[in-house]
Amino acid sequence: MGKEDKLPVVNRETSWLHFNGRVLQEAADERNPLTERLKFLGIFSNNRDEFFRVRVATLTRMLKVDRLHHSLNLNPRKVLKEINDIVVSQEKDFIRIYQEIVNELRAQNIFIINETQLTDRQGTLIRKYFQEEVRVFLFPMMISSLKDMSSLRDKSIYLAVTLKKNIAAKADYALIELPTKTLSRFFILPQSGSKKFIILLDDIIRYCLSDIFSVFGYDSFSAHTVKFTRDAELDIDTDVSKSFLEIMTESLKQRKRGNPVRFVYDNSIPEALLKTIIKRLDIRKDDPIRGGGRYHNFKDFMNFPNLGSKTLENAHLVPLRHRDLPPNTSILAVMRKKDIMLHYPYQSFQYIIDLLREVSIDPKVRSIKMTIYRAAKNSSVINALINAARNGKYVTVFMELQARFDEEANILYTERLQEEGVKVIQGIPGFKVHSKLILIRRKENNKDFFYANIGTGNFNEDTANVYADDSLLTSNEKITADVANAFHQMEANYRPMRYKTLVVAPFLMRNHFMHLLNNEIRNAGMGKKAWVIIKLNNLVDETIIKKLYKASQAGVKIKLIIRGICVLIPGQPGLSDNIEAISIVDRFLEHSRIMVFANGGDPQYFITSADWMVRNFDNRIEVACPIYSKEIQHELMDMLKIQLNDNVKARIIGPGEANQYKKTGRDDVRSQIEIYNYFKKKLIN
Repeated sequence: MGKEDKLPVVNRETSWLHFNGRVLQEAADERNPLTERLKFLGIFSNNRDEFFRVRVATLTRMLKVDRLHHSLNLNPRKVLKEINDIVVSQEKDFIRIYQEIVNELRAQNIFIINETQLTDRQGTLIRKYFQEEVRVFLFPMMISSLKDMSSLRDKSIYLAVTLKKNIAAKADYALIELPTKTLSRFFILPQSGSKKFIILLDDIIRYCLSDIFSVFGYDSFSAHTVKFTRDAELDIDTDVSKSFLEIMTESLKQRKRGNPVRFVYDNSIPEALLKTIIKRLDIRKDDPIRGGGRYHNFKDFMNFPNLGSKTLENAHLVPLRHRDLPPNTSILAVMRKKDIMLHYPYQSFQYIIDLLREVSIDPKVRSIKMTIYRAAKNSSVINALINAARNGKYVTVFMELQARFDEEANILYTERLQEEGVKVIQGIPGFKVHSKLILIRRKENNKDFFYANIGTGNFNEDTANVYADDSLLTSNEKITADVANAFHQMEANYRPMRYKTLVVAPFLMRNHFMHLLNNEIRNAGMGKKAWVIIKLNNLVDETIIKKLYKASQAGVKIKLIIRGICVLIPGQPGLSDNIEAISIVDRFLEHSRIMVFANGGDPQYFITSADWMVRNFDNRIEVACPIYSKEIQHELMDMLKIQLNDNVKARIIGPGEANQYKKTGRDDVRSQIEIYNYFKKKLIN
């Protein structure tokens, strides 16, 4: 490729939509239990909403700033058109898959019914439930009385209600927000014989509209679902007189009033009502507007209850204990002897809670430092840190206030920690701390001794049940010294530090991995072993993609496991013949980032918090950690080989038709189940 040649890559938005298409495939996959298939529809819907809030919102903004998109060699109008075409196609598949699942549930004697299908007995029960539990949370808004639509919430759904006092009268219109943050979207009705029934909250409210509006003389009611998505990108104030906490708090208030970037509605909505809403929302003709089915906000289906047998949901895989961490054993004592790696959710995140509990009590522990990006709703991690502060430890937390969609929770945690005497370091606009680090200082033989935890995923006990991540526990003096330097860097306004083992963005990471790829290219030229295995969530950075293409052309064998966006095109003659790429989407979210470089026969292993994207390399504090333990290296390679052999949930990333399953003549290998069994066997052997 010459300097002027355009790098052959896939559009990142298209690649992300293909990833979400793989999630939709899981909803269609009849090998998955029915309830799990509904949950995948919920995940697909939630993913798509966030895509519109962030990526489509950004492209919409770019339409208004011509010089910006010209400089990026990007035509946002064209990309938005491509997005719309794919979204429309996927929506057709979504509706078809949902109806197939509903039909299969019926075959299991499970019926999702609406307000028109209720028996008198069911209707009486529904009206009682409405009066006692639902009505108190409903606050209808008359559309004619609204000053504007900025008060309508993003992430919510509304019933747009048509009201009449007689058939010939002019209609009035109202909006009712569904209180799904307070009440379940699903209400289970009493069983009738072998038949089981469930009704959505939407239809409960539809059934009881007269209970709300008849007092005003209305006697005719109909309701149709509407939903709109707002621009979620934050405009960060640069006023230096304000604290970053104040700036983020004000920015979040502005987000709630962000411009609508997408409006969806029930196709059967009366035209007059639709026009009224569109006018009040100030939606333009070229804005994304889409008619759809009766129900929206399918994200709620992630919590769809199982009304049938256990075969309708995945068998629970109990997190395994680590063979080197028996019960009632000091984790610090084990770390003192050897490196340990935890693999969630195959092994329990509880070890991290136990570690924090141990160090919060240990009289020899002097200080604890930790980064937090996303914490659980009722976080045991936060509670353990507070307990440590109460026990006289010096506790420092870098709380990332810019963790998208977790900003409000992190602001509340910041205030709570500060009230308990924890030192909380806040960031600066446009620069995120995404690394996952814990540093423990303990007094041993009158000297400071350090222990560290470096992971690929968040310190979050909720997501650790479903996100597949890796987490190193170590007392290696060189690594812990570098972790200490990483915290010094954060505390000193990101002043670059010298590192002996860790690879830290935004100063070193891209160049470090470019150097390792150059080493593989040299080794290939000398006939030495030259191969790379890279596992990431996203591969987008064009500088490093260009180097991967050069490595392929030099004969380096490259295997990629990329869950989400991959703009690199594998298998292109003369360009990427030596690159193979797969994506695995299954019951757990593949979230770990692992790199292995052949290094002429002495492989180098790294785990990292960073994807290979511009934002991770240039705009975040990220850490990649070398793995020195031969035992852990062997473990990681076994896991990678199992995933590379997956022929059940792996899809091929390449120039052909998107999301083709990887098929081989071997026996079925479903990697997540195989990895669980791998660690189960290690406990026995």
